[in-house]
Amino acid sequence: MKQIFVFIGFVSIALAGCGGSQTAVNSPEPANIEVAAESPFAGITDAAAALAEGNRLLDENQTESAIEALKQAVKLDPDLAEAHFKLGIAYSLLEMQLQQSGAVTEPAANSKEAQKKRNSQKAFEKAVAAYKKWIAANPKDDVAQFNLGRTYNKLTKDEEAEDAFKEAIKLKPDDAEYQTELGAILIKLAKYHEAIEPLKKAIKLDAGNARAQDLLDDAEAGRQRLDYVPPKNTNQTAGNKTSNSNANINSNSAGKPQNTNTKPRKEEPKDKRPTRTPDRPQ
Repeated sequence: MKQIFVFIGFVSIALAGCGGSQTAVNSPEPANIEVAAESPFAGITDAAAALAEGNRLLDENQTESAIEALKQAVKLDPDLAEAHFKLGIAYSLLEMQLQQSGAVTEPAANSKEAQKKRNSQKAFEKAVAAYKKWIAANPKDDVAQFNLGRTYNKLTKDEEAEDAFKEAIKLKPDDAEYQTELGAILIKLAKYHEAIEPLKKAIKLDAGNARAQDLLDDAEAGRQRLDYVPPKNTNQTAGNKTSNSNANINSNSAGKPQNTNTKPRKEEPKDKRPTRTPDRPQ
């Protein structure tokens, strides 16, 4: 009997073990793996179509959706410069919105976070590389040169932007927008004298160009500030001369010793003194 009970006990333990193993197989612990969500624009297989969708969403102020569409565009065509540029614009808008809402705070100037590039900056840098690659193969493309200047402007590379805008104008001098942007970047560089000519030309090409007119007013005001020469203070100058002359006189007088050996002047006799001639009648 004792052996029978022992056998039954072993069988029960074995069945319990099998049940636990079966439970473990059927209910595994969830794996700690992050699965990237598929882009809602993954179905778009043409880069130009994805770019067009991104532009449409940007116009409708759907910034986050525009970012996803533009990311799909650059994924399909990494050399599509306009898609990189528009992606930089979209990221800039999103970053500004997050800062204004308080969701993101500006990092300290010397912190590690401040040294990290923002998504907008990364996108603009890729746009510069793509535009330069395109221009190397298409040097007569004035639109690409102009957009390269706009991209440099977004990266606060003002000298490079100036050069790109000038190249665009060489290719197409009668474009009012090109002239206006060149004038704007020259003002930013405090080159007020140089900014006046392209801005005047922009207004000549487009009389209704209000932005060019405002920029021209700024350029002329800046030129006047640079050319302004303050008048000399004549009163102060005269006072300095008077004080200097007095000082010279006093110093000369003080410097000359008195002549104590001079002889007294001999007076003439009274009868030999000249008399005053009376006035003659008119």
